[in-house]
Amino acid sequence: MNHDYLLSKIHCSSSLKKDLKQWLKSGVLDNDVFEDTEAGTPQGGVISPILAKIALLGIERLVKGMYPNKGTATQVNLIRYADDFVVISKDLGIIEQCKTAISEWLKPVGLEIKPEKTRICHTLKTIEYGGKTENPGFDFLGFNIRQYPVGKHKTGKSTNGKPLGFKTLIKPSNKAVKANTEVIKGVIEQHKTAPQSALINKLNLIIRGWSNYYSAVVSSETFNKLDKTVWQILRAWTVSRCNKANYEKLRNYFRSGIVKLSNGKERHETWLFQTKDGLHLYKHNWTPIVRHTLIRPKATPYDGNWTYWATRKGQAIDTPTRVAKLLKKKGRCTWCGQYFTPSDLIEVDHVVPRSQGGKDEYKNLQLLHRHCHDDKTALDEEM
Repeated sequence: MNHDYLLSKIHCSSSLKKDLKQWLKSGVLDNDVFEDTEAGTPQGGVISPILAKIALLGIERLVKGMYPNKGTATQVNLIRYADDFVVISKDLGIIEQCKTAISEWLKPVGLEIKPEKTRICHTLKTIEYGGKTENPGFDFLGFNIRQYPVGKHKTGKSTNGKPLGFKTLIKPSNKAVKANTEVIKGVIEQHKTAPQSALINKLNLIIRGWSNYYSAVVSSETFNKLDKTVWQILRAWTVSRCNKANYEKLRNYFRSGIVKLSNGKERHETWLFQTKDGLHLYKHNWTPIVRHTLIRPKATPYDGNWTYWATRKGQAIDTPTRVAKLLKKKGRCTWCGQYFTPSDLIEVDHVVPRSQGGKDEYKNLQLLHRHCHDDKTALDEEM
């Protein structure tokens, strides 16, 4: 990446720009050998993704400027995350011309499209391109995006409700699954002689984090396969400690029990990797699959439309959900007696303050106008 080009796109104070330039030019130390950094940003640097976003700012406008929308029909889309991007279009010619234009646009930036990381493919069909057979679908940010032919009862539909004959599914990519398996294998290998509890604590961090990342896509089948693979690796781990392990010896590491999941449900496990004191290994398939619902383009949690936020799936925004539920039964401020309007500033308040033993439960919640809530809070503190 060209440092001068990058700094020319950053509009900030001269002192801050000077600091950024010094940071870029600071050099690297590799095996006690110092090397100057005349170009590029540090791999893994905390600010590198932001700098990449700044350097590539305008690439979306380039593509859209070449092929603007025709009415409501989209000719081309570019989706980017830091320096990774994908261009999507129904027309192969548009894809090829965008690739050429982007390659030229990247030259003054000091970047280029890597051939080994670039593919032109179809999301539904296998195609022949560049002398190679390209399988349907593509990987992006650890996900595999692909369309599958299905019958009329499962087909996706266009914006006007017309059946498409296929369904788009997003799954964890094979590369990501393999990488996760290798990480787990490595941890188990490092803990050959360690206590079972140490191994469980280490694996739980990895499994929970990986599962949460893929919990919004089609991951159930992948989770089940990973759990089976992990179980087989762990059984080999126990055999290495017990030699030829019989049923009784395996029961020192694998036990039956009831596990309470994060969604409040319970499930019975028969061969659970667990210590005597109850510390157990978390499984991938315990993570619930919760589809992400896109937010309306102009919607905001502060626009007063509590009904909309209450109908959204998930509990990522808890306060609007609570407000909407309370508004259905209690549409009036308890303190001033005035009814709420969509433009009012509203606070969710505890009837009995938590400092006095009140619980964070629906029956202990009420709605107050913001100024009434502040007055009540001040009174509670005095008491």
